[in-house]
Amino acid sequence: MSFDVQAATDNYINSLGAEALAKAAAYTSGSHWTLLWGFLISIIVTWFFVKLQILERIEGKLQNKGPWLKSLVISGAYLFISSLLTLPWTLYSDWWREASYGKTSQALGDFLSQGGISMLISSVLGGLFFSGIYFFIRKVGKYWWAWSGGLTAATITAMMLMGPVWIEPLFNKYTPLPQGEVREALEVLAKQANIQPDRIFVFDGSRQSNRFTANVSGLGSSARIAISDVALQSASLDEVKAVTGHEIGHYVSGHIWNLIGTAAVLAMVFFYLTQAMFAQIANRIGSTAKIGEPRGISILMLCISFLSLLAQPIGNYVIRQGEIEADQYSYHSVNLPDAMATALVKTAEYRDPRPNPLQELIFYTHPSVEKRVKAAMEWKASHPN
Repeated sequence: MSFDVQAATDNYINSLGAEALAKAAAYTSGSHWTLLWGFLISIIVTWFFVKLQILERIEGKLQNKGPWLKSLVISGAYLFISSLLTLPWTLYSDWWREASYGKTSQALGDFLSQGGISMLISSVLGGLFFSGIYFFIRKVGKYWWAWSGGLTAATITAMMLMGPVWIEPLFNKYTPLPQGEVREALEVLAKQANIQPDRIFVFDGSRQSNRFTANVSGLGSSARIAISDVALQSASLDEVKAVTGHEIGHYVSGHIWNLIGTAAVLAMVFFYLTQAMFAQIANRIGSTAKIGEPRGISILMLCISFLSLLAQPIGNYVIRQGEIEADQYSYHSVNLPDAMATALVKTAEYRDPRPNPLQELIFYTHPSVEKRVKAAMEWKASHPN
């Protein structure tokens, strides 16, 4: 009797039960609406900055300062103040909503303290980034958008190098994965990817999220395999191997470079279009700022937010292709399609496994769980033990 791929796929998805599937669909649909509401809130925040002339007042206190310091302070101040203004929305979308669906057990105080750290880091690093943008506008002229795309790529690369060493430890505790069968299995996978065995860690991901997660982060000598304590507690050995094989697939296939390249190209397009639409948007909101003036960063960010929303299907498509390749790497390297399927079903709790095609095209960074489970079953059918 031949193996029925579709029946096996349906069995895995239906094992969640009707109530869990309905809850996953509701959570996913609501998450998509938060994107639109988030953009509408960014319009209100921009209007608030312009009407109260917040950045103009800061600029007035920097009259005798050089353009570099002026752009750094104004950009950083904008990022920090806008984070404070949107804090109620952040509390709802990132904490209360997640807690109401059982996706996080993080205490509100811890969420706020970590959010404060994130705000400070984002304000400083973001201020430096936009100082570079305004430098190119001043020095390069009308082709500043092309140079800014290069700056975007360089910034992401630097963050990938620094993240595991300087930033991620501020939010989670990383410890070497204890000796045992899990570590032994992952050391084999790490060796295949030229990742040093001492770069295999477990982190307290349960501090922020109850989700089943693992990742390979960093570049070069900073690369490491990190498994969430949630995954270690809720997954079988085979599931950990299958999921880690997937994450290593991203690293081996160089998907990060694809994402950096895509981000750089999109950044150039966004900045180019922002240059064309900036004056009109500023005029509609009531701002007299020019694109090269740091006091106009709220308008600049509004334009970028709008374009990012429109371009989301492009970025998501690139990411989905990488996810498909990473799944295939896992099948080739560990050959555990059933374990991958059961692990994927666990992620369906926060991602509707059966979205409609348009929903998946626009919003999904991963192929639907149903498609990925079906691919696993197709691999199983074509590679019988």
